[in-house]
Amino acid sequence: MLGFLTLWLIPPVWAQEVEIRRWNHLPIDENFATVNFAHTEGDIAVDPTLRLEDVTVDLETWLLGYIRTFKLLDKTARVEVRQAWQSGTWEGLVDDTPRTVTRDGASDTVARFSVNLVGAPPLDGKAYAAYRSAKKVETIMGAALSLQLPTGQYFEEKLVNLGTNRFTFSPQVGIYQRLYNWSFEATAIARFHTDNTSFFGGKRREQDPLYAIDGSVEYIFQSGLWVSAGAGINVGGQSTLDGIERDDRRGSYGWAIRGGFPVLRSLSFRAGYLETDHWTTVGIASHTVSVGLLGRW
Repeated sequence: MLGFLTLWLIPPVWAQEVEIRRWNHLPIDENFATVNFAHTEGDIAVDPTLRLEDVTVDLETWLLGYIRTFKLLDKTARVEVRQAWQSGTWEGLVDDTPRTVTRDGASDTVARFSVNLVGAPPLDGKAYAAYRSAKKVETIMGAALSLQLPTGQYFEEKLVNLGTNRFTFSPQVGIYQRLYNWSFEATAIARFHTDNTSFFGGKRREQDPLYAIDGSVEYIFQSGLWVSAGAGINVGGQSTLDGIERDDRRGSYGWAIRGGFPVLRSLSFRAGYLETDHWTTVGIASHTVSVGLLGRW
């Protein structure tokens, strides 16, 4: 049982996120909804001092997302909410004995607020369409705050959970550069965690901040078809249990390719592939395939 402690320390979704279009120019007073499915398989590396080997994870994620754009102090802003349902199986050897853990339930809810501070004037309808048609080169700079809420499935007596039982605050800054049909984006993120005071065995788990930077390049064809590629890294995040430091500092990287095309005027399809790995002794090497739909009204 003790060996599966480290499994809990591996994020249940993806160790490295490589997102796109965090800062792109959107019309105000509009709604966007996404429905996505992702399948993840990965090999988990744990603290070598623990009696745990050959750990793997097989995870399916159904994700719902909603975005609302609006005008704020003469700037374009957006608020986003994401909620996932996950079903996964973790397998490994504890003292050479096979063990399996399965979980099905909701993961933590994520809310994000962002505002474009430079560029991207707040426009709607025909004014937005005219601006985008005339403005072939555009630089946007923005800031955001993401909040991960402790709403996911969590059992104090279990070592593997879909929820984290803590809050995570993530300030972000980013830049987006449009150049005709090309766009380039870069984001820096810091993740700060509150303590989990109900960790397995009545322990208190603390974690240092986790820092990340990622970027992407995207090309949009005249037909509306688009393709993108991106990469990013995570560092930091060492944890302590009841004040005792653990050798679990993160150092991971990931890359992704994505694409999509319009199905209807207000509905589009998208698909992607994400791969992650790590250079530290603790981490996850995974690959994720995803598909989804984006609606707009």
